[in-house]
Amino acid sequence: MTFFGTIGVVTHVLRHALIAVTLFFTSPVDTTLNEVPMNTTAETQATTTWQIDPAHTQVGFTIKHMMFAKVRGAFNEFEGSLVQGENGDLAGGTFSATIQTGSIDTGNADRDGHLRSGDFFDAEAFPTITFTSTSVVRVADGQLQVNGELTIRDVTKSITLDVTETGTGIDPWGNMRVGIQAEGTINRKDFGLTWNQALEAGGVLVGEEVTLSIEAQAVAQG
Repeated sequence: MTFFGTIGVVTHVLRHALIAVTLFFTSPVDTTLNEVPMNTTAETQATTTWQIDPAHTQVGFTIKHMMFAKVRGAFNEFEGSLVQGENGDLAGGTFSATIQTGSIDTGNADRDGHLRSGDFFDAEAFPTITFTSTSVVRVADGQLQVNGELTIRDVTKSITLDVTETGTGIDPWGNMRVGIQAEGTINRKDFGLTWNQALEAGGVLVGEEVTLSIEAQAVAQG
């Protein structure tokens, strides 16, 4: 039984009305997250769609500044989903996300305004950044390799994300949740983000390689 095959089974069982009614009348309200055992087994599996929870997800990035320091930022508005494959595992399933370009936030209003301008993302002309997976492959227990197409400024390039499944649990309202971490790197120039400024001592102001870092929670849909 795979990690996400187990989750699909548990989600399927939780949908039964009898269990829902029993929990309602016999269990006190619990404000802690109840962890689901990772070794749960059953004879059937259910395919589940997981919706990204923006309130408990961070879409971040890091880039070199002046060749020796780093600037960190994030996008604050986005939506996405994870869909399990036919075997109840995320391997063989799909990942997709849409990010609002104008929601970029590096903690500095002047810099954020410059990033939204035509020198970089041109958020007015290209209001969204999208990602759609082309393959999801299990490389180890709890580890996935997600290949897909990232589109920025209407330029689409293939990228790879290394994804770690961090756990599952049921929140106080009975929702099944899953946690994932994803990391990858891209070259901003591949997407037409070419602005830079030479430094007097040599080198350039803004690095080319961008490290992507995502911490996400997703909620199983009924």
